[in-house]
Amino acid sequence: MEERTKKLFSKILLTILLLLCLFLLAKLFPYYKGLLVIIWRVLLPFLIAGFIAFLLHPVIEKLHAFPMPRWTAILIIYLSFFGLIGYGLYKGLPHMIRQMKQLNEQIPALTEQYRSFIYQLYEKTAALPEGFHNQLDRSLNRMQEWSTSRLDGVITSFTGIMDVVIIAAVIPVLTFYFLKDFELIKRVMKKLTPKRFQPEGKDMLREMNASLGGYIRGQLLVCLIVGVLAFIGFWVIGIDYPLLLGVIVGATNIIPYFGPLIGAVPAVIIALITSGKMVLFVVIVIVVVQIAEGNLVSPYVVGRTTHIHPILIIFALLVGEEVAGIFGMIVAVPILTCVKVVVQHLWPLTGRD
Repeated sequence: MEERTKKLFSKILLTILLLLCLFLLAKLFPYYKGLLVIIWRVLLPFLIAGFIAFLLHPVIEKLHAFPMPRWTAILIIYLSFFGLIGYGLYKGLPHMIRQMKQLNEQIPALTEQYRSFIYQLYEKTAALPEGFHNQLDRSLNRMQEWSTSRLDGVITSFTGIMDVVIIAAVIPVLTFYFLKDFELIKRVMKKLTPKRFQPEGKDMLREMNASLGGYIRGQLLVCLIVGVLAFIGFWVIGIDYPLLLGVIVGATNIIPYFGPLIGAVPAVIIALITSGKMVLFVVIVIVVVQIAEGNLVSPYVVGRTTHIHPILIIFALLVGEEVAGIFGMIVAVPILTCVKVVVQHLWPLTGRD
């Protein structure tokens, strides 16, 4: 009994010390922020290359299972992946940047059209208090300023990323070596892990790879399909900027539950400025795409690889949005999946005497 009390006291003390360390790190953040930025910029190509290698490795293993040398499988998948990415950027990126610039240039005109729509709404709601109309004006002005600044920032960052030739050149090289020496990296990681943790660590990594890897690969494929379907639908109904809106719908679809709503907002705004009939067409396209995604694409591509209750997923999404905005919502489910696997493997260990 005394031994258990000591262990409980040790855990409580360790938790308090950990919280104090986190508090000190938060207070000292301004002093080491610059160092973290430098470390992040250096590690970013390695993280991206490692992520790409993580996605491509299972495909290479399947090809290697056939009578095909490993280097041949790596070369085929490597050239196919980066070749398709490069061709897609070469063909689609100039059109998307052009549409973004056109949208940025037309924001004042679109805002005026929207303002005339608001004035018509004023006439129909003349009986409402004057403060309601004043608040609409202030909200409209803030929306215009926010949209212009954000779109300018997106275009600047987009072109800035494309100018970073070094990163674009380093990532393919790192990815190739990660894929080539994947088994060597596994052996090194095994040697660095204490022997008593190796069996449990191996099982944990295997389960994490099965759940997290399957979810990420499937979700990226679903986003691609949804983006293509949305682009085709927008192009058919004749709305402006179909490629840009399709990319937004596909990219935001990676966020469970909230992603379709976020991705539909820009398309609905553009349609609202155009005509009421266009709003109806856009809503029909979004609904049809989401029905196809929920009933045909996701069940067969992603399935239930995470096995996490929707309440926990929504909670993780809200926490991610509060901490890091849209990026936090994107990484919330993968982080939750990793935490779930780690907790499942470590929880039995905490109950051992």
